[in-house]
Amino acid sequence: MEYAGLNFADIYRRRGTYHIDKRTPYIDGYEGLGVVIDMGAQVSKHKLGEKVFFVDAPFANAELVAVPEDHAITVPDGLDDQLVASVGLQGLTADFLAHDLGRNHPNDNAFIHGISGGVGQILSQILTADGVNVYGVTSTADKKKIALNQGAKDVFLRKEPWLQAYVGEFDTVYDGVGVTLDQSIELLKHRGNLVFFGMAGGNPPKVDLVTLLSQSKSILTGDLWDYLTDYWERVARSKRLFKYFEAGKIKISQPTIFPLKDGQLAHKFLETGNSAGKILLQT
Repeated sequence: MEYAGLNFADIYRRRGTYHIDKRTPYIDGYEGLGVVIDMGAQVSKHKLGEKVFFVDAPFANAELVAVPEDHAITVPDGLDDQLVASVGLQGLTADFLAHDLGRNHPNDNAFIHGISGGVGQILSQILTADGVNVYGVTSTADKKKIALNQGAKDVFLRKEPWLQAYVGEFDTVYDGVGVTLDQSIELLKHRGNLVFFGMAGGNPPKVDLVTLLSQSKSILTGDLWDYLTDYWERVARSKRLFKYFEAGKIKISQPTIFPLKDGQLAHKFLETGNSAGKILLQT
């Protein structure tokens, strides 16, 4: 292993939000990049010395990781290792949100909570490249500058009156915060779609279905793992994602890198909300 990616899902597992085997010691992590140093006798899709990344193999916060053959994806030629390690899971998540759950058309208006986070940065630029007008909210002036430089039309700070400014304006709202679900519904136009994909800020409130019904608003959600069904699906989605990078349509912030031994510090940093982009653990 060279890099393991840190995601909010790792925090959810640590907190017990996800149902996992709680026997200790528990090794967290599902995402990483490294070099193949050994293989099973029946492996045919990869070779020794090949550099691969993966987004769904358990116990990834380690120096050596056993990855199922169909879960390992060859790192494309010409792309930087840190870039690929940074955009594996977050990039495939953004691609999934934009192209599977989102129902966007050119010139639609979309709003992204946490637009300057790891998923938010990539999602914003995918949508922009696809002709969607992107707006969002973030926590600091520096993060706002990042989002605007990446093509967003307008970005509010969380402390500003973003809800009042944008009520009823959006065809699609992307919410990975959770506690903001009610506000996200208010942001939607009639017949708009709320894409719910996480609980970074806490569990979402209960939803009034009658309100959704009366305004023809929909909540769309799903699990990426139900879409990464086999090796060829992983490869096809990765190629679609990396085309945006190869065409220069997506630029991301440099990752924040912690040594693997400082995983606790990395978790705390992610929980502060101060990260702009990916956090990697280097082995």
